[in-house]
This record gives sequence, C-alpha cells and structure tokens, in this order.
Amino acid sequence: MAFTIAIDGPAAAGKGTISKAVAAHYGFAHLDTGLLYRAVGKQVLTGTAAIEAAQNLRAEDLQADDLRTPEVAQAASKVAVIPEVRAALVDFQRVFARRSGGAVLDGRDIGTVICPDAEAKLFVTASAEIRADRRFRELVANGLRVDFETVLDDVRQRDARDMGRKDAPLRPADDAIQIDTSELSIDEAIATAIREIDARRAG
Repeated sequence: MAFTIAIDGPAAAGKGTISKAVAAHYGFAHLDTGLLYRAVGKQVLTGTAAIEAAQNLRAEDLQADDLRTPEVAQAASKVAVIPEVRAALVDFQRVFARRSGGAVLDGRDIGTVICPDAEAKLFVTASAEIRADRRFRELVANGLRVDFETVLDDVRQRDARDMGRKDAPLRPADDAIQIDTSELSIDEAIATAIREIDARRAG
C-alpha cells in the first residue's frame, strides 16, 4: 500500500535528518529530492547546459561525493528556478512517491507541486541564523574553510531565490504541519514529526 510523506522546508532546517529518521522508523523508501538539483547543478558547473543535464540525469549521478559543497548548493538553487529543469525531474519524483511500501520525499515543493495528495505533509523550518550556524558547523567539520557571515549570506540568498521563483516557490502547503526546529534537539524534532505523521495515519 502506498503512503507518501512530503517534507518541505528551507536549507539546513533539518528536513533531511528528519526525513531519513522518519523513513527508517516506518520502513519507507527515502528520496532527498535536493540531490536531483545538486546533481544537475554540478554538471552545469562543468559546462553542461542545465536542461540537458536534467533530461539525462542518471541514478548514479546522485552518488557523487561532492554534491554537498557550497558551490554546488548555489548552482542547484540557480538551476531550480528553470521551469524546464523542474519539469524534467517531476516524473521521477512522482513515480518514487507512489511506490508500494511507502515513501518519504524531502525538498522544497513536494507538498505543493510534486505530491499535493500526499497522505502526510510537514514543513520544517528554523531561523536563518540558526540554519546558517548548522550549515557552517557542517562545512567546517567536512574540512572546508568558510566564515559564518558568508554562510549566512548564502542561506539568505537561497531563501530569496527559493521563495521568490515563479515556478513552484518554497512555501508550506495549506494542509502541512509546520515544525520550527530552531529550539528543538534532533531527537525532539524527529519525535514531533513522527507524532504528527502517526496522527495522519490514524486518521
């Protein structure tokens, strides 16, 4: 039986961590849809046209080790505003979402565009400063030399692009449960998400 959980939110809000934990809890398949755009963005950085990269994306492209760099993140945000890129990746996401056994998808337009009929929808957010601090710590832990103000500026730029684009802007679905993780531990955020999803499954 298919059961789709859509988890949206801005960069570094915690949606990826929550999504993986939720998928493991229920035994569902998980797709970080942001990796699709990062994989396209990476190819654009090496000279491939964005639309061509999206139309020819392969599963193995999502396994690259360098998809989490700041440069690829910025490129992903830029290609994500291109309607033809988004259209090329929609079918892949929708097929994944309705697989038997259940699926968790996290991204920026899952509950509003990709899976508007998802059985459970969450919108995970946090303040820009909190999210920048999390991303800064992650990048430093991975050996990258960055400063906090640059990371904060990147977060704000991505928010502006994601929320301001004409095609599938970042926003909560009308029926999404919003979870602000600014003051929550990882365990508290995961527990809150599972509690809300359990309520939807019971309903």
